[in-house]
Amino acid sequence: MSLIEALNWRYATKKMNGEPVPQEKVDQILEAARLAPSSSGLQPFKVIVVTDPALKQELLPHSFSQSQIVDASHVLVFAAWDNYTEERIDEVFNRTNAERGVPNEATADYVTRLKSLYLPREAQVNFEHAARQAYIAFGMAIAEAALLKVDATPMEGFDNAKYDEILKLNEQGLKSVTVLPLGYRDEANDWLAGLKKVRQSKESFLIEK
Repeated sequence: MSLIEALNWRYATKKMNGEPVPQEKVDQILEAARLAPSSSGLQPFKVIVVTDPALKQELLPHSFSQSQIVDASHVLVFAAWDNYTEERIDEVFNRTNAERGVPNEATADYVTRLKSLYLPREAQVNFEHAARQAYIAFGMAIAEAALLKVDATPMEGFDNAKYDEILKLNEQGLKSVTVLPLGYRDEANDWLAGLKKVRQSKESFLIEK
């Protein structure tokens, strides 16, 4: 199945049937997120994988009681760095250079320029930039799930502060950005199942210059 076919198949599943997603498929979806591009290769985000039923139940009231949170096999929470710091940037480039077998001096000028751009900015500006990087990985995960015929529901409708508190993200310098429950559609009880996918026409969507 092509990606276009997979994207035509998928929809934002409103009711899941509780069937578990095989771990090998979850691993592929997470790997797609891990391999996603990010600005300067910093990957300024983490993915928290929630499978504990009690924890999902705790998150439910802070997710506008959307049942996918508890009916999903796995709930992926994408959380971005709360700020760019010298230590975080250094860790990324020290690790990258070590794995590539090049001296840190090879990237020193680039790292200096990067720090001069990021470090003077307000933390909120940096968080918003990191969150945009998390969204790229989020999209990759959605696409890979569709290719694997795993249903997923992209969610922004949740209380970020409560998620951060429950998942102890603040202690890790992270802030939740978006949520992706994974599972399988309950077609008999999902009002959106079977409805035509509607998007802008190509003529309306594209602006050619």
